[in-house]
Amino acid sequence: MHLPRRGFIILAALAAVVVSILGATSSISQPSPPHNAIIFVADGLRHGSVNETDAPTLLHVRKQGVHFVNSHSLFPTFTTLNAAAIATGHYPGDTGDFSNTIYAGFPVPNAAGSITPFLENDSVLSDLEDVFPGANFLNEEALLALARQAGFNTAAVGKLGPIAIQDVTQTNRVNGKVPPPTTVIVDDSTGKTGGIPLRADIAAAIKSDAYFTSTYVPTYTADPTIAPSRANGAPACTTPGVPAACRDSNGFSGNNTTPGTDKPNLFQQKYFTDVATRAILPTFKQQGKPFVMVVWSRDPDGTQHNQGDSLGKLSPGINGPTAKAAVKNADDNLKQILEALKQLGLEDSTDVFVTADHGFSTISKTVVDRAGTHTKSYAATQTYTGVNPGSLAVGFVAIDIAHYLNLPLYDPDTPLVKLDPANGGNVTYTPIKPGEPATTTQLQRPANGNAVIGGTGQVVQGKTDGNIVIAANGGSDLIYLPNGNPTMSNGKSLAETLVDFLSSQDYISGVFADDSFGKIPGALPLSAINLKGSALTPIPAIVVNFSTFSTDQKHPFQTGVEIADSGLQQGQGMHGSFSRADTYNNMAAIGPDFKHGFKDLYPVSNADVPLTVASILNIDVPYKGKLHGRVIKEALAKDSKTPNYSFKVLRSETNPTSKQRTVLYYQTAGKTRYFDAAGFPGRTVGLVD
Repeated sequence: MHLPRRGFIILAALAAVVVSILGATSSISQPSPPHNAIIFVADGLRHGSVNETDAPTLLHVRKQGVHFVNSHSLFPTFTTLNAAAIATGHYPGDTGDFSNTIYAGFPVPNAAGSITPFLENDSVLSDLEDVFPGANFLNEEALLALARQAGFNTAAVGKLGPIAIQDVTQTNRVNGKVPPPTTVIVDDSTGKTGGIPLRADIAAAIKSDAYFTSTYVPTYTADPTIAPSRANGAPACTTPGVPAACRDSNGFSGNNTTPGTDKPNLFQQKYFTDVATRAILPTFKQQGKPFVMVVWSRDPDGTQHNQGDSLGKLSPGINGPTAKAAVKNADDNLKQILEALKQLGLEDSTDVFVTADHGFSTISKTVVDRAGTHTKSYAATQTYTGVNPGSLAVGFVAIDIAHYLNLPLYDPDTPLVKLDPANGGNVTYTPIKPGEPATTTQLQRPANGNAVIGGTGQVVQGKTDGNIVIAANGGSDLIYLPNGNPTMSNGKSLAETLVDFLSSQDYISGVFADDSFGKIPGALPLSAINLKGSALTPIPAIVVNFSTFSTDQKHPFQTGVEIADSGLQQGQGMHGSFSRADTYNNMAAIGPDFKHGFKDLYPVSNADVPLTVASILNIDVPYKGKLHGRVIKEALAKDSKTPNYSFKVLRSETNPTSKQRTVLYYQTAGKTRYFDAAGFPGRTVGLVD
């Protein structure tokens, strides 16, 4: 049968309608592909260090994207603690990563059997994963782990320690070895003994690109898949040697008579950035999967620590030319990443969240305030090799406590005798006798500041019989009571006695004590600063914050100075305190899911970063603990909800012995706490109470 022309027209029209409807239905049922995300961490970048000269790219991100004006690091203001927050969205009370150095509760094999391991080490992280339940010592799921489980490609590139923490279960051993992980992990140890294996497709991409061989082999590394060191191609300098040659190495810290480095971490960071932009991003694009990547720049942190611009002087401190060049180095790395996204056609589908783990301050080893008052610490009256007279040697907290309590002092980082290697590696730690000559069996001071006080110095079947363990970290220290809180001869508990003593020291500004001890005058509870939660690692009994001041009252957060329990010198850089100079980090974001040209005045912190990224990518985040950040909804292009806001002050009772009380300034956005500054009035930058 033949239809008239009009019938064809009607059928054609109906077909067009059907096709249109089907097309519309198809477009509705097929959501747009997920966006990508990059978290770029400029380690130790202060909020006030971003300017047109030193950091034009970072300034561009602020101006064109979201500028988080009211940003925060988590206290204690250390790298691995904030790395755990950037990974999981949780505060240290939940993750158990209380500082860069913690008391693990057992001798850690790859920390030479120390019970106070330094966590910026892949093998140490694997040791912790071996011990704690569920093979995840952080006890919370990381953003990268959740993303790869959701089908994303994932990568973490940069500084040793915080990079592996971004997906820490990838360090888990199988039959004694870490297998090649699903997440691409590239850090200082890549290609070396103890390093995490490089994913095969990324290794192949590096080897097939002649650029890597021509740029890095043989001056900086023997193989393009082996990460360069921080030496910048300079000869190894284990002692001061020839200062001019040594100072080219970014890892050279000098000593009390020889300045540290005058070069940023140029070539190691360039290598990491090249791997990210020339190997990882092109591979991810070719594989056609959305991705989440964390890039962690060691600069400006590493250079600010080791810089030799200000040996023995508080000015310029960390504001000299070497530190400024380190800020520019990190900025150049970010610029290269943003340019690569554009060249690969990924710019419009990739959100970039920029943050810093903490701020920074200049170290003082002698004076405790702007007036130039010299410390009256017992430890500073003793003589030590390599320490200037009257200066606080590393380990001064442990030395002062041991002297006050008249207890023996031991170094947990230097085992003296192996008692029973077949039975848990029992050891006797080296005794410390301040002021006496060092020998093969005795030290003048703790090598790294960590200490065991009391007991016999033995660790038997993984346990110390010491009364006190000190984990020294820099701008604050952790104090543990591994064998309980006994009553002392003065009728007070050990914890109360320690608070009385510590709050009386001129280098201390603020004390926090475990809630289980009840109220201790002069101290605030750990729960007040989110250090008491669901952590698996041992919880500190006491956390002490060191005194801080500024050399320029007009720019206090850029000229902060802090007493530091560190082997670095006066005039070099440190962080970790509860000063606003250390809590005020740089944070900004740019990309399709963030507002443009927006200043966010609400408080934000590193704990908010992964939760915000997960929300953008529609990744569900399970919570075990309750101490977590929030999604920064007010900064998102499609969700402008603003949280309820308040500023609060918390004060302890006054300690009757020291006449001091700990004061805490914090803000809340919704139910989330953000910590500005804390300490004794007059002893902390940013605290005016």
